[in-house]
Amino acid sequence: MIVHDGYENLNLNSPVATLGIFDGVHRGHMALLNCLVTRAKELNGESVVITFSPHPRQVLELDNKNLSFLTTMEEKKVLLEKADIDHLIVIQFNSQFSKIPACLFISEILIEKIRTKHLIIGYNHHFGLRGEGDFDTIKRCSEELDLSVEQVQGYHTEEGAISSSLIRESLLNGRVEEANRWLGYSYSVSGTVIEGRRIGRTIGFPTANIKPDSQFKLIPEKGVYAVEVRLGNDVYYGMLNIGSNPTVNDDDSFRSIEVNILNFEKEIYGRDISVVFRKKLRDEKKFDNLKQLTEQMKLDEQETLRLFA
Repeated sequence: MIVHDGYENLNLNSPVATLGIFDGVHRGHMALLNCLVTRAKELNGESVVITFSPHPRQVLELDNKNLSFLTTMEEKKVLLEKADIDHLIVIQFNSQFSKIPACLFISEILIEKIRTKHLIIGYNHHFGLRGEGDFDTIKRCSEELDLSVEQVQGYHTEEGAISSSLIRESLLNGRVEEANRWLGYSYSVSGTVIEGRRIGRTIGFPTANIKPDSQFKLIPEKGVYAVEVRLGNDVYYGMLNIGSNPTVNDDDSFRSIEVNILNFEKEIYGRDISVVFRKKLRDEKKFDNLKQLTEQMKLDEQETLRLFA
């Protein structure tokens, strides 16, 4: 997959394109992308995904401090490449760009700049000024242009149509197994190991504190999780806690992400680390003392080992 920063000076072969945010690149997105790749081969063209950075909500919403997304742009690129896409075009999104009407975007960017021959969109996709670019608008705007348009229905499971918002809701409620099923892979958070308060060392469960790579990366609900831990090319198992550590901390506004890596004793401050969520073990709980906390962590460790065994 070739990544293009913007749409100027492109030289693509009969592009068959789709566009969207693709947050999470979940199973619903994959159904659309599989259709895109298949159609590009049928039309002897190249498959092209058009996305935007930063996320439009970061630009359009005045208060964006509480926004959270399933994937960073770098994570999105990795997932899209696995879908066998030929080209990814990343368009810089800003306030000026947000004011472009849908029909003007189609004529001046999709056709004139990218030279799109066939456009595939999702069942509920909207773009352009005030979100006016729905399927009917796109068809109407493209009638006099050399552009064919196709709509792909959403991917449905027994629970309903898969969407990024539903997956975010699942993670924010600690239902990681449900979210993983809808994603088609296990959710992960990447970041850097930073120094913490070293309390875990005093009870025999040293932890690596993680600072996420992006402030907008969605962090699942508070609680204790069984996770895979990836350090470079090495994979370990661990117990991860998200929360305020109420047994040793009275500040409920405080939140940390820290993982106890099983059978691991190396110093890894400053290292890049990824944690892959497999299962929520329990809610975060305030214990009367460190001894009770230690006994519970021993039980968490046993359950984690059983899970990965």
